Order: sequence, then C-alpha cells, then structure tokens
Amino acid sequence: MTISSSLNAGVAGLSSNASRLATISDNIANSATYGYRRVEADFQSLVNKSGGGTYSAGGVRATTQRLIDQGGSLVATTNATDLAVRGNGFLPVATINDATSGNGSPQMLLTSTGSFRTNSDGYLVTESGLALMGWPAAPDGTIPTQSRDTSVGLEPVRLNVNQFTGDPTTSITLGVNLPATDTNFDASGTPQQLSVEYFDNLGVSENVIVTFTPSLPAVGASNAWTMQIEDSAQPGVVIGEYELTFDDSRTAGGTLASVNTLSGGAYDAATGMLIVEVAGGPIEIDIGSPGDAVGLSQLGDNFAPLSISKDGAPIGNMTSLEVDEQGLVHAFFDTGTVRTIFQVPLVTMPNPNGMVALDQQVYIPSPESGNYYLWNASEGPTGDLVAFAREESATDVAGELTDLIQTQRAYSSNAKVIQTVDEMLQETTNIKR
Repeated sequence: MTISSSLNAGVAGLSSNASRLATISDNIANSATYGYRRVEADFQSLVNKSGGGTYSAGGVRATTQRLIDQGGSLVATTNATDLAVRGNGFLPVATINDATSGNGSPQMLLTSTGSFRTNSDGYLVTESGLALMGWPAAPDGTIPTQSRDTSVGLEPVRLNVNQFTGDPTTSITLGVNLPATDTNFDASGTPQQLSVEYFDNLGVSENVIVTFTPSLPAVGASNAWTMQIEDSAQPGVVIGEYELTFDDSRTAGGTLASVNTLSGGAYDAATGMLIVEVAGGPIEIDIGSPGDAVGLSQLGDNFAPLSISKDGAPIGNMTSLEVDEQGLVHAFFDTGTVRTIFQVPLVTMPNPNGMVALDQQVYIPSPESGNYYLWNASEGPTGDLVAFAREESATDVAGELTDLIQTQRAYSSNAKVIQTVDEMLQETTNIKR
C-alpha cells in the first residue's frame, strides 16, 4: 500500500539519520583525540518496483565507513619519542602484555601516532599499554635482512637506560712535523717519541707508541727517519717498522717522498694508510701519501704533533634516545657515541580503509585491506617518521556541526512524514463513521 510504504520510508529515514547522528557525535567527541580517524555515514536509496500508476516508497539505508586513509595535521611536542607518520604508512605496535608474554609473535596492531615512554622494564609504551615494535639492530648497528610481508621478526623496542657501551678504536690519523735539522750529519740523533691513546674492545685505554729515529749521514742531511710502532698492551713488541724519506725539492720540500715497510702491515702509497695489529685487533694509521701536505712532514727544527685524531670512545652511559625520519632508533651516550639499536618500519596496504578499527586508535589488517608490506620509512610509497610530534584528530568540528544541522533537519522532516501518514490513516479510518 502506498501510504504504508510512505510510513516505512519515514521510519527508515529516522533510522538512517540516527546513524548519521551517531557518527557525527563520535567525531565531535574525539575532536581532541590524537590519531583519531573520522567516521562518515553514506546514504543509499532503496527503490521498489512500481506499476499501475502508483508509486511505492523504498526508503533509504545508511552505511558507515571509517576514513582511515585521511589523517590529521601534526603538532610539535617536547618528547623525543612522541612519533607521528607524515604521509602514507602506519606504525606497528602491540599490547605490552601480548608482546612480552613469550607466546610466539604478538598480534601486530597499526596506528598513525603515539606518545611512547619507557616503562619499568625499558620498553617504549604508550599510557594505554601499546608497545612500539621494530627490528633489533646487530651489535655493529646494522639491521639484519628481514621478511617484509610478515610481522615475524618484529620485537618490542627496548632500551636499558643504565646501559654502558664502548667503541673500540679502529683508525688513527697522524699529523706530525719532524725537525729537518735532526737529519743533519752533525745532529745528536735523539729519537722523537709520540704516544697516542686508543680504546680496546673492552673500552680500556691503551697507547700506540710511535718512535721516530733520524738517520745521520756522513755529510749533509739524509732527510730519512725510521718509524717504529709499539703497543702498550704488548710491552716490548714492535708491531710495525718503516723507513721514511722526505722530499727536499723546492716545490715539494718537507712532504713524504717514500715509505719502505720493514715489518708490520704494508704501507699503501695511494691512500697513505698502513695497518698494525694491536692486542685487540687491527688499527689503520693514516700518515699521508707521498707529496701530500697533510700527514707526516719534515720542516724546520721543531718536533710538533699538529693534528692527531682517532675514532673510538671509552665506556659511556646512555643519556638520550631519538628516532630519525627513516625509523632508526639511536641511543646517545655521554662519550659522544651514537649507536643504532632498532629500526621501526612503516606498514602499508592497498586499501587502508578496509582495516578493522579497534579501541585506542589502532587497526588490524583484514582481507578487505589487502596484503600489508613493511617498508623502511621514507622509501617506496611511505612517508617519513617524525619525532617530537603527534597527529591531531582528523575531525573538522565546523564541518561536523554543519552536518549536524542538516541531520537534525532531515530527522525532523522524516518525523513530519510519519506524522502526516498517521493523520492520513486516521482520515481513512474516519471514512466509515
């Protein structure tokens, strides 16, 4: 019956607008929720077949969809481990209980932002108990090759604020001037000695002792020296010995002319490097290439260590933590050492809106979202990872209030249709009176 279909259409209109009102109220309620993705109601008309000059109202049906692919703007914070994704991609997280239960790989959840801080066990977690997930780095700071189409291999990011670290020395640069007058035939021949500190594999301070002994000719000047290298960790052991000859020409006077290896690692004239074996392993020493103005020189009458540098550091305490735009988690130590301890990937899938939404602004992939893939941040289709930042709610309050007015008017109009149908049915009943 046409009148009855009008009543049903009005009821359907009330129900659909009530659903839209629910989405609007949810969006407004979460207008200050970090990482919230708004919900949108969509109406579809229902059409009944009509004939015989009559029309039967089909009504309307409402469907809702969370727009997970539409994020909010980023705001700056003061916490180094407040993280937000700028662009495409999601952070992998897991509930801390699931991540530390030891019952296999935890369920990977996805979020666009989070304020992570260390808990009592050193895990980076949010106030709601979500642990940040990543790939642990090898001892040398490199990230092992991982499967990118599975969450197996992800671990909760953990750090020890009381952690110590040492950085062994692997290279030394010697910028030393030797006195040219010491190679004259009438010089005293007194050796010149230099001690350079290095740090072994356990962060213990040791020394490379370099002794320069001039060669004295019968007449004139030899411009030649013998360089002998010893290791304080191996008393009395010579780990390298070299004959040095310096140029005395007008254009290149004072620079190295040649180096002859007597013992130890061979000297490479192209790089100016030689390698010696200290107790803990090899150390590369840069003395300069022939003709170079840097490295060893022989000028004037003064012995002068001009530029001595080395890598490595003693044992240090961790002082801070930062995450860079590529998702690498760096630990900073009071000795100046920086170590990479984790990498946090970004997760993408073909249809983010097909994911299942859960509490706390997290989502899980589903068949509708498609297969996910774990990328290095800033690579492929992903955006970058921003520290000291949070993502605001995607709710536009002004737009929601406008939709609220439209929904209220539509709801009132559908109520008026029901009221009108009721009056018409009443008139039909009164015909018999």
